[in-house]
Amino acid sequence: MLLWFVIAYWIISVGIGLYAATRVHNTKDFAIAGRHLPFYMVTATVFATWFGSETVLGIPATFLKEGLHGVVADPFGASLCLIMVGLFFAAPLYRMNLLTIGDFYRKKFGRSAETLTTIAIVISYLGWVGAQITALGLVFNVVSNEAISKVAGMWIGSATILVYTVFGGMWAVAITDFLQMIIIVIGMLFIGDEISGQLGGVGVVVKHAAAAGEFRFWPALDPKEIIGFFAAWITMMLGSIPQQDVFQRVQSSKTEKIAVWGSVMGGVLYFLFAFVPMFLAYSATLVDPKMVQNLIDTDPQMILPTLVLQHAPIFAQVMFFGALLSAIKSCASATLLAPSVTFTENILRPMVGHRLSDRQMLHAMRTVTVAFTILVTLYAMNSKVGIFKMVENAYQVTLVAAFVPLLMGVYWKRSTNQGALMAIFCGVSVWLAILIFGPEDPFIPAQLAGVIASFLGMLAGSLLPSRIGKPRLERPDHAELHHHAASLTDHVPPPHR
Repeated sequence: MLLWFVIAYWIISVGIGLYAATRVHNTKDFAIAGRHLPFYMVTATVFATWFGSETVLGIPATFLKEGLHGVVADPFGASLCLIMVGLFFAAPLYRMNLLTIGDFYRKKFGRSAETLTTIAIVISYLGWVGAQITALGLVFNVVSNEAISKVAGMWIGSATILVYTVFGGMWAVAITDFLQMIIIVIGMLFIGDEISGQLGGVGVVVKHAAAAGEFRFWPALDPKEIIGFFAAWITMMLGSIPQQDVFQRVQSSKTEKIAVWGSVMGGVLYFLFAFVPMFLAYSATLVDPKMVQNLIDTDPQMILPTLVLQHAPIFAQVMFFGALLSAIKSCASATLLAPSVTFTENILRPMVGHRLSDRQMLHAMRTVTVAFTILVTLYAMNSKVGIFKMVENAYQVTLVAAFVPLLMGVYWKRSTNQGALMAIFCGVSVWLAILIFGPEDPFIPAQLAGVIASFLGMLAGSLLPSRIGKPRLERPDHAELHHHAASLTDHVPPPHR
Protein backbone atom coordinates (compact mmCIF):
# COMPACT_ATOMS: atom_id res chain seq x y z
CA MET A 1 0.00 0.00 0.00
CA LEU A 2 2.84 2.38 0.87
CA LEU A 3 4.55 1.80 -2.47
CA TRP A 4 1.33 2.39 -4.40
CA PHE A 5 0.80 5.61 -2.50
CA VAL A 6 4.28 6.76 -3.49
CA ILE A 7 3.59 5.93 -7.15
CA ALA A 8 0.23 7.75 -7.13
CA TYR A 9 1.70 10.79 -5.39
CA TRP A 10 4.56 10.86 -7.87
CA ILE A 11 2.22 10.77 -10.89
CA ILE A 12 0.05 13.57 -9.48
CA SER A 13 3.09 15.75 -8.79
CA VAL A 14 4.43 15.31 -12.30
CA GLY A 15 0.99 16.14 -13.71
CA ILE A 16 0.81 19.37 -11.69
CA GLY A 17 4.30 20.31 -12.81
CA LEU A 18 3.46 19.70 -16.46
CA TYR A 19 0.31 21.80 -16.07
CA ALA A 20 2.50 24.64 -14.79
CA ALA A 21 4.55 24.32 -17.98
CA THR A 22 1.67 25.90 -19.91
CA ARG A 23 2.69 29.23 -18.34
CA VAL A 24 6.21 29.12 -19.75
CA HIS A 25 6.50 31.15 -22.95
CA ASN A 26 10.02 32.63 -22.69
CA THR A 27 13.25 32.52 -20.68
CA LYS A 28 11.93 34.98 -18.10
CA ASP A 29 8.99 32.67 -17.37
CA PHE A 30 11.33 29.67 -17.19
CA ALA A 31 13.98 31.29 -14.97
CA ILE A 32 12.03 33.60 -12.65
CA ALA A 33 8.32 32.82 -13.30
CA GLY A 34 7.88 36.11 -15.16
CA ARG A 35 8.22 38.01 -11.85
CA HIS A 36 4.61 37.20 -10.99
CA LEU A 37 4.77 35.17 -7.73
CA PRO A 38 2.59 36.43 -4.82
CA PHE A 39 3.74 36.51 -1.18
CA TYR A 40 2.32 33.15 -0.12
CA MET A 41 3.94 31.38 -3.06
CA VAL A 42 7.34 33.02 -2.53
CA THR A 43 7.24 32.06 1.16
CA ALA A 44 6.27 28.50 0.25
CA THR A 45 8.97 28.04 -2.37
CA VAL A 46 11.67 29.49 -0.06
CA PHE A 47 10.61 27.13 2.74
CA ALA A 48 10.07 24.04 0.59
CA THR A 49 13.32 24.47 -1.35
CA TRP A 50 15.39 24.46 1.83
CA PHE A 51 13.39 21.80 3.65
CA GLY A 52 15.06 18.93 1.82
CA SER A 53 16.52 15.51 2.51
CA GLU A 54 19.21 16.90 4.81
CA THR A 55 16.48 18.43 7.00
CA VAL A 56 14.51 15.19 7.37
CA LEU A 57 17.36 12.65 7.29
CA GLY A 58 20.74 14.37 7.60
CA ILE A 59 20.17 16.89 10.40
CA PRO A 60 18.42 14.41 12.76
CA ALA A 61 21.25 11.87 12.31
CA THR A 62 23.85 14.54 13.13
CA PHE A 63 21.79 15.78 16.09
CA LEU A 64 21.69 12.31 17.64
CA LYS A 65 25.48 12.00 17.44
CA GLU A 66 26.53 15.55 18.33
CA GLY A 67 23.53 17.38 19.82
CA LEU A 68 22.53 20.95 18.88
CA HIS A 69 26.21 21.85 18.74
CA GLY A 70 26.59 19.66 15.67
CA VAL A 71 23.79 21.26 13.65
CA VAL A 72 24.92 24.88 13.88
CA ALA A 73 25.37 25.01 10.10
CA ASP A 74 21.85 23.76 9.42
CA PRO A 75 19.21 24.76 10.53
CA PHE A 76 20.76 27.68 12.46
CA GLY A 77 23.06 28.99 9.73
CA ALA A 78 20.70 28.04 6.89
CA SER A 79 17.66 29.82 8.32
CA LEU A 80 19.70 32.92 9.18
CA CYS A 81 20.90 32.94 5.56
CA LEU A 82 17.34 33.28 4.27
CA ILE A 83 16.51 35.97 6.81
CA MET A 84 19.69 37.91 5.93
CA VAL A 85 18.91 37.62 2.21
CA GLY A 86 15.50 39.15 2.84
CA LEU A 87 16.72 41.97 5.07
CA PHE A 88 19.97 42.95 3.35
CA PHE A 89 20.10 41.66 -0.24
CA ALA A 90 16.59 41.15 -1.62
CA ALA A 91 15.72 44.82 -2.16
CA PRO A 92 18.94 46.00 -3.91
CA LEU A 93 19.09 42.89 -6.10
CA TYR A 94 15.39 43.06 -6.98
CA ARG A 95 15.78 46.67 -8.16
CA MET A 96 18.52 45.60 -10.59
CA ASN A 97 15.96 43.49 -12.52
CA LEU A 98 18.38 40.66 -13.40
CA LEU A 99 17.83 37.15 -14.72
CA THR A 100 20.61 35.35 -12.79
CA ILE A 101 22.98 36.02 -9.90
CA GLY A 102 25.81 35.82 -12.42
CA ASP A 103 24.40 38.91 -14.14
CA PHE A 104 25.12 40.89 -10.97
CA TYR A 105 28.82 39.99 -11.04
CA ARG A 106 29.04 40.94 -14.72
CA LYS A 107 27.35 44.30 -14.29
CA LYS A 108 29.39 45.17 -11.20
CA PHE A 109 32.77 43.56 -11.90
CA GLY A 110 32.94 42.47 -15.55
CA ARG A 111 32.97 39.29 -17.60
CA SER A 112 35.84 37.51 -15.81
CA ALA A 113 34.20 37.83 -12.39
CA GLU A 114 30.91 36.64 -13.90
CA THR A 115 32.52 33.51 -15.32
CA LEU A 116 34.52 32.58 -12.21
CA THR A 117 31.69 33.07 -9.73
CA THR A 118 29.22 31.24 -11.97
CA ILE A 119 31.55 28.23 -12.19
CA ALA A 120 31.85 28.22 -8.38
CA ILE A 121 28.08 28.46 -7.97
CA VAL A 122 27.38 25.63 -10.43
CA ILE A 123 29.99 23.35 -8.78
CA SER A 124 28.46 23.99 -5.36
CA TYR A 125 25.14 22.54 -6.52
CA LEU A 126 26.67 19.11 -7.11
CA GLY A 127 26.69 18.43 -3.38
CA TRP A 128 23.25 19.85 -2.66
CA VAL A 129 21.43 18.17 -5.54
CA GLY A 130 23.45 15.01 -4.98
CA ALA A 131 22.08 14.82 -1.45
CA GLN A 132 18.49 14.96 -2.76
CA ILE A 133 19.13 12.27 -5.39
CA THR A 134 20.76 10.05 -2.75
CA ALA A 135 17.71 10.46 -0.52
CA LEU A 136 15.36 9.60 -3.39
CA GLY A 137 17.22 6.33 -3.90
CA LEU A 138 16.93 5.59 -0.20
CA VAL A 139 13.18 6.30 -0.10
CA PHE A 140 12.37 4.11 -3.12
CA ASN A 141 14.51 1.34 -1.64
CA VAL A 142 12.72 1.53 1.72
CA VAL A 143 9.10 1.80 0.53
CA SER A 144 9.58 -1.04 -1.98
CA ASN A 145 11.04 -3.26 0.73
CA GLU A 146 14.34 -3.28 -1.23
CA ALA A 147 12.67 -4.47 -4.45
CA ILE A 148 14.00 -1.23 -5.99
CA SER A 149 17.73 -0.77 -5.43
CA LYS A 150 19.07 2.57 -4.22
CA VAL A 151 20.77 3.20 -7.56
CA ALA A 152 17.59 2.43 -9.52
CA GLY A 153 15.67 4.67 -7.12
CA MET A 154 18.09 7.52 -7.85
CA TRP A 155 17.52 7.23 -11.61
CA ILE A 156 13.73 6.89 -11.26
CA GLY A 157 13.53 9.86 -8.93
CA SER A 158 15.80 12.18 -10.89
CA ALA A 159 14.16 11.30 -14.21
CA THR A 160 10.62 12.04 -13.04
CA ILE A 161 11.57 15.31 -11.33
CA LEU A 162 13.40 16.29 -14.50
CA VAL A 163 10.22 15.85 -16.57
CA TYR A 164 8.29 18.73 -15.02
CA THR A 165 11.33 20.86 -14.21
CA VAL A 166 12.63 20.88 -17.78
CA PHE A 167 9.24 21.90 -19.18
CA GLY A 168 7.79 24.03 -16.39
CA GLY A 169 10.88 25.80 -15.06
CA MET A 170 10.33 28.17 -12.14
CA TRP A 171 6.56 28.11 -12.60
CA ALA A 172 6.50 24.33 -12.07
CA VAL A 173 8.87 24.61 -9.11
CA ALA A 174 6.81 27.35 -7.44
CA ILE A 175 3.40 25.68 -7.84
CA THR A 176 4.60 22.23 -6.75
CA ASP A 177 6.54 23.81 -3.85
CA PHE A 178 3.37 25.47 -2.56
CA LEU A 179 1.48 22.18 -2.51
CA GLN A 180 4.45 20.30 -1.09
CA MET A 181 4.89 22.80 1.73
CA ILE A 182 1.36 22.01 2.88
CA ILE A 183 2.10 18.27 2.81
CA ILE A 184 5.41 18.76 4.66
CA VAL A 185 3.80 20.77 7.47
CA ILE A 186 0.81 18.47 7.92
CA GLY A 187 2.86 15.29 7.59
CA MET A 188 5.59 16.33 10.04
CA LEU A 189 3.12 17.54 12.66
CA PHE A 190 0.99 14.41 12.32
CA ILE A 191 3.85 11.95 12.72
CA GLY A 192 5.29 14.04 15.56
CA ASP A 193 1.98 13.80 17.42
CA GLU A 194 1.77 10.06 16.69
CA ILE A 195 5.24 9.24 18.04
CA SER A 196 5.12 11.60 21.04
CA GLY A 197 1.78 10.07 22.00
CA GLN A 198 3.52 6.71 22.47
CA LEU A 199 5.93 8.30 24.96
CA GLY A 200 3.56 10.39 27.05
CA GLY A 201 3.78 13.70 25.21
CA VAL A 202 6.28 16.18 23.79
CA GLY A 203 7.40 17.34 27.24
CA VAL A 204 8.66 13.89 28.19
CA VAL A 205 10.93 13.71 25.13
CA VAL A 206 12.22 17.27 25.56
CA LYS A 207 13.06 16.73 29.26
CA HIS A 208 14.88 13.50 28.48
CA ALA A 209 16.92 15.18 25.72
CA ALA A 210 17.79 18.11 28.01
CA ALA A 211 18.93 15.75 30.77
CA ALA A 212 21.11 13.89 28.26
CA GLY A 213 22.86 17.14 27.29
CA GLU A 214 21.55 17.16 23.71
CA PHE A 215 20.69 20.87 23.90
CA ARG A 216 24.27 22.03 24.46
CA PHE A 217 24.79 24.57 21.71
CA TRP A 218 27.70 26.91 22.42
CA PRO A 219 31.28 25.64 22.16
CA ALA A 220 33.60 25.15 25.13
CA LEU A 221 35.96 27.99 26.02
CA ASP A 222 38.69 26.63 23.81
CA PRO A 223 40.09 28.76 20.95
CA LYS A 224 40.18 25.93 18.44
CA GLU A 225 36.65 24.79 19.23
CA ILE A 226 35.29 28.36 19.08
CA ILE A 227 36.91 28.96 15.68
CA GLY A 228 35.59 25.64 14.34
CA PHE A 229 32.09 26.45 15.62
CA PHE A 230 32.16 29.87 13.94
CA ALA A 231 33.44 28.39 10.67
CA ALA A 232 30.65 25.80 10.61
CA TRP A 233 28.04 28.48 11.29
CA ILE A 234 29.08 30.83 8.50
CA THR A 235 29.53 28.04 5.94
CA MET A 236 25.81 27.91 5.18
CA MET A 237 24.79 31.27 6.65
CA LEU A 238 27.05 33.22 4.30
CA GLY A 239 28.06 30.63 1.71
CA SER A 240 24.49 30.02 0.56
CA ILE A 241 23.66 33.72 0.08
CA PRO A 242 25.26 33.97 -3.40
CA GLN A 243 23.18 31.10 -4.80
CA GLN A 244 20.95 31.10 -7.86
CA ASP A 245 18.03 29.32 -6.13
CA VAL A 246 17.88 32.03 -3.44
CA PHE A 247 18.24 34.74 -6.08
CA GLN A 248 15.47 33.18 -8.22
CA ARG A 249 12.98 33.45 -5.37
CA VAL A 250 13.85 37.10 -4.89
CA GLN A 251 13.56 37.89 -8.59
CA SER A 252 10.38 35.82 -9.06
CA SER A 253 8.46 37.98 -6.58
CA LYS A 254 5.73 40.27 -7.84
CA THR A 255 7.01 43.26 -5.82
CA GLU A 256 10.10 44.31 -3.90
CA LYS A 257 8.23 44.07 -0.60
CA ILE A 258 7.24 40.47 -1.36
CA ALA A 259 10.86 39.67 -2.23
CA VAL A 260 12.00 40.94 1.18
CA TRP A 261 9.39 39.47 3.47
CA GLY A 262 8.82 36.25 1.53
CA SER A 263 12.49 35.36 2.16
CA VAL A 264 12.29 36.33 5.83
CA MET A 265 9.08 34.38 6.45
CA GLY A 266 10.39 31.35 4.58
CA GLY A 267 13.52 31.39 6.75
CA VAL A 268 11.53 31.63 9.99
CA LEU A 269 9.24 28.75 8.98
CA TYR A 270 12.22 26.63 7.98
CA PHE A 271 13.90 27.17 11.35
CA LEU A 272 10.78 26.21 13.29
CA PHE A 273 9.89 23.07 11.34
CA ALA A 274 13.48 21.81 11.10
CA PHE A 275 13.20 20.85 14.77
CA VAL A 276 10.37 18.37 14.14
CA PRO A 277 12.61 15.72 12.46
CA MET A 278 15.18 16.20 15.26
CA PHE A 279 12.42 15.61 17.81
CA LEU A 280 11.36 12.46 15.98
CA ALA A 281 14.92 11.14 15.80
CA TYR A 282 15.47 11.60 19.54
CA SER A 283 12.10 9.97 20.20
CA ALA A 284 13.50 6.91 18.43
CA THR A 285 16.11 6.54 21.18
CA LEU A 286 13.24 6.10 23.65
CA VAL A 287 10.90 4.04 21.50
CA ASP A 288 13.51 1.61 20.14
CA PRO A 289 16.99 2.19 21.64
CA LYS A 290 18.35 -1.07 20.22
CA MET A 291 17.48 -0.07 16.66
CA VAL A 292 19.13 3.32 17.14
CA GLN A 293 22.24 1.71 18.57
CA ASN A 294 22.53 -0.60 15.57
CA LEU A 295 22.17 2.22 13.03
CA ILE A 296 23.87 5.20 14.68
CA ASP A 297 27.38 4.30 13.52
CA THR A 298 26.54 2.40 10.32
CA ASP A 299 23.62 4.19 8.60
CA PRO A 300 22.17 6.93 10.85
CA GLN A 301 20.08 8.36 7.99
CA MET A 302 17.90 5.23 8.22
CA ILE A 303 16.91 5.81 11.88
CA LEU A 304 13.87 7.95 11.15
CA PRO A 305 12.46 5.87 8.26
CA THR A 306 12.98 2.66 10.30
CA LEU A 307 11.23 4.18 13.31
CA VAL A 308 8.19 5.08 11.23
CA LEU A 309 8.03 1.73 9.42
CA GLN A 310 8.33 -0.34 12.59
CA HIS A 311 6.44 1.75 15.15
CA ALA A 312 3.77 3.76 13.34
CA PRO A 313 0.43 2.71 11.76
CA ILE A 314 0.09 2.64 7.99
CA PHE A 315 -1.63 6.04 7.77
CA ALA A 316 1.20 7.64 9.74
CA GLN A 317 3.68 5.96 7.39
CA VAL A 318 1.85 7.43 4.41
CA MET A 319 1.94 10.89 6.00
CA PHE A 320 5.63 10.65 6.86
CA PHE A 321 6.82 9.42 3.48
CA GLY A 322 4.51 11.91 1.76
CA ALA A 323 6.20 14.70 3.71
CA LEU A 324 9.65 13.24 3.04
CA LEU A 325 9.02 12.92 -0.70
CA SER A 326 7.62 16.45 -0.79
CA ALA A 327 10.73 17.77 0.94
CA ILE A 328 13.07 15.98 -1.45
CA LYS A 329 11.12 16.79 -4.62
CA SER A 330 10.76 20.49 -3.87
CA CYS A 331 14.44 20.84 -3.06
CA ALA A 332 15.65 18.71 -5.97
CA SER A 333 13.57 20.47 -8.63
CA ALA A 334 14.76 23.90 -7.51
CA THR A 335 18.40 22.88 -7.30
CA LEU A 336 18.31 21.28 -10.73
CA LEU A 337 16.85 24.41 -12.26
CA ALA A 338 19.08 27.02 -10.61
CA PRO A 339 22.55 25.93 -11.81
CA SER A 340 21.22 25.05 -15.26
CA VAL A 341 19.80 28.53 -15.78
CA THR A 342 22.88 30.37 -14.55
CA PHE A 343 25.27 28.12 -16.54
CA THR A 344 23.31 28.73 -19.73
CA GLU A 345 23.02 32.49 -19.25
CA ASN A 346 26.46 33.27 -17.84
CA ILE A 347 28.77 30.59 -19.30
CA LEU A 348 27.22 29.06 -22.42
CA ARG A 349 25.73 32.19 -23.95
CA PRO A 350 29.03 34.17 -23.97
CA MET A 351 30.85 31.12 -25.39
CA VAL A 352 28.51 30.93 -28.38
CA GLY A 353 29.74 34.29 -29.57
CA HIS A 354 26.53 35.51 -31.15
CA ARG A 355 23.14 36.57 -29.93
CA LEU A 356 20.65 33.78 -29.42
CA SER A 357 16.95 34.35 -29.80
CA ASP A 358 14.81 33.97 -26.71
CA ARG A 359 13.42 30.67 -28.03
CA GLN A 360 16.95 29.34 -28.58
CA MET A 361 17.94 30.38 -25.06
CA LEU A 362 14.92 28.60 -23.63
CA HIS A 363 15.84 25.44 -25.53
CA ALA A 364 19.44 25.74 -24.29
CA MET A 365 18.31 26.08 -20.66
CA ARG A 366 16.22 22.92 -20.96
CA THR A 367 19.06 21.00 -22.59
CA VAL A 368 21.51 22.03 -19.87
CA THR A 369 18.97 20.99 -17.22
CA VAL A 370 18.89 17.48 -18.70
CA ALA A 371 22.69 17.30 -18.84
CA PHE A 372 23.09 18.56 -15.27
CA THR A 373 20.56 16.01 -13.99
CA ILE A 374 22.53 13.15 -15.52
CA LEU A 375 25.81 14.52 -14.16
CA VAL A 376 24.55 15.00 -10.61
CA THR A 377 22.92 11.55 -10.52
CA LEU A 378 26.24 9.98 -11.47
CA TYR A 379 27.90 12.08 -8.75
CA ALA A 380 25.36 10.91 -6.14
CA MET A 381 25.84 7.26 -7.16
CA ASN A 382 29.59 7.46 -6.54
CA SER A 383 29.65 9.72 -3.48
CA LYS A 384 30.59 8.16 -0.14
CA VAL A 385 29.73 11.25 1.92
CA GLY A 386 26.59 11.44 4.07
CA ILE A 387 23.65 13.66 3.14
CA PHE A 388 24.35 16.30 5.80
CA LYS A 389 28.04 16.61 4.86
CA MET A 390 27.25 16.72 1.14
CA VAL A 391 25.09 19.80 1.71
CA GLU A 392 27.43 21.46 4.22
CA ASN A 393 30.52 20.98 2.03
CA ALA A 394 28.73 22.35 -1.04
CA TYR A 395 28.60 25.87 0.36
CA GLN A 396 32.32 26.15 1.08
CA VAL A 397 32.88 26.81 -2.63
CA THR A 398 30.56 29.81 -2.83
CA LEU A 399 31.65 31.09 0.59
CA VAL A 400 35.28 31.52 -0.49
CA ALA A 401 34.62 32.52 -4.12
CA ALA A 402 31.37 34.46 -4.38
CA PHE A 403 30.20 35.86 -1.02
CA VAL A 404 32.70 38.70 -0.54
CA PRO A 405 32.30 40.08 -4.11
CA LEU A 406 28.51 40.05 -3.66
CA LEU A 407 28.58 41.73 -0.24
CA MET A 408 31.10 44.38 -1.21
CA GLY A 409 29.54 44.88 -4.62
CA VAL A 410 26.23 45.76 -3.00
CA TYR A 411 27.48 47.77 0.00
CA TRP A 412 30.95 49.17 -0.77
CA LYS A 413 31.07 51.81 -3.50
CA ARG A 414 34.86 51.64 -3.80
CA SER A 415 34.87 47.95 -4.74
CA THR A 416 36.34 47.37 -8.20
CA ASN A 417 36.57 44.55 -10.69
CA GLN A 418 40.27 44.17 -9.82
CA GLY A 419 39.25 43.78 -6.17
CA ALA A 420 36.63 41.18 -7.08
CA LEU A 421 39.13 39.11 -9.08
CA MET A 422 41.68 39.26 -6.27
CA ALA A 423 38.98 38.26 -3.77
CA ILE A 424 38.07 35.21 -5.86
CA PHE A 425 41.71 34.24 -6.46
CA CYS A 426 42.83 34.67 -2.83
CA GLY A 427 39.77 32.97 -1.35
CA VAL A 428 39.89 29.90 -3.57
CA SER A 429 43.69 29.58 -3.44
CA VAL A 430 43.92 29.65 0.35
CA TRP A 431 40.94 27.30 0.71
CA LEU A 432 42.37 24.73 -1.70
CA ALA A 433 45.88 25.03 -0.25
CA ILE A 434 44.66 24.12 3.24
CA LEU A 435 42.41 21.32 1.94
CA ILE A 436 45.17 19.75 -0.17
CA PHE A 437 48.39 20.52 1.69
CA GLY A 438 47.24 21.45 5.19
CA PRO A 439 46.77 19.19 8.23
CA GLU A 440 43.69 16.99 8.47
CA ASP A 441 42.30 19.08 11.34
CA PRO A 442 43.71 22.62 10.94
CA PHE A 443 43.47 25.23 13.70
CA ILE A 444 41.62 27.54 11.28
CA PRO A 445 39.25 25.55 9.00
CA ALA A 446 39.88 25.92 5.27
CA GLN A 447 36.62 27.72 4.49
CA LEU A 448 37.17 30.33 7.24
CA ALA A 449 40.73 30.99 6.11
CA GLY A 450 39.44 31.22 2.54
CA VAL A 451 36.75 33.81 3.25
CA ILE A 452 39.21 35.92 5.29
CA ALA A 453 41.67 35.80 2.39
CA SER A 454 38.87 36.72 -0.01
CA PHE A 455 37.97 39.76 2.10
CA LEU A 456 41.60 40.92 2.25
CA GLY A 457 41.95 40.37 -1.48
CA MET A 458 38.92 42.56 -2.15
CA LEU A 459 40.31 45.37 0.03
CA ALA A 460 43.78 45.21 -1.51
CA GLY A 461 42.58 44.90 -5.08
CA SER A 462 40.10 47.75 -4.76
CA LEU A 463 42.42 50.18 -2.95
CA LEU A 464 45.56 49.53 -4.99
CA PRO A 465 45.96 51.26 -8.39
CA SER A 466 43.83 49.35 -10.86
CA ARG A 467 45.43 47.55 -13.79
CA ILE A 468 42.06 46.37 -15.07
CA GLY A 469 39.58 48.57 -16.85
CA LYS A 470 36.11 49.24 -15.59
CA PRO A 471 33.58 46.48 -16.27
CA ARG A 472 31.88 46.88 -19.60
CA LEU A 473 28.37 45.58 -20.22
CA GLU A 474 28.97 43.34 -23.21
CA ARG A 475 25.37 42.41 -23.69
CA PRO A 476 22.10 43.65 -22.23
CA ASP A 477 20.18 41.36 -19.91
CA HIS A 478 16.91 39.83 -21.05
CA ALA A 479 15.18 41.70 -18.25
CA GLU A 480 16.84 44.96 -19.31
CA LEU A 481 15.77 44.46 -22.92
CA HIS A 482 12.22 43.83 -21.79
CA HIS A 483 12.27 46.90 -19.55
CA HIS A 484 13.78 49.05 -22.31
CA ALA A 485 11.18 47.91 -24.82
CA ALA A 486 8.41 48.69 -22.36
CA SER A 487 9.80 52.16 -21.70
CA LEU A 488 10.01 52.88 -25.44
CA THR A 489 6.39 51.80 -25.82
CA ASP A 490 5.38 54.14 -23.01
CA HIS A 491 6.88 57.11 -24.87
CA VAL A 492 5.32 56.47 -28.27
CA PRO A 493 2.95 59.39 -28.98
CA PRO A 494 -0.71 58.53 -29.52
CA PRO A 495 -1.86 58.38 -33.16
CA HIS A 496 -3.59 61.45 -34.59
CA ARG A 497 -7.30 61.14 -35.05
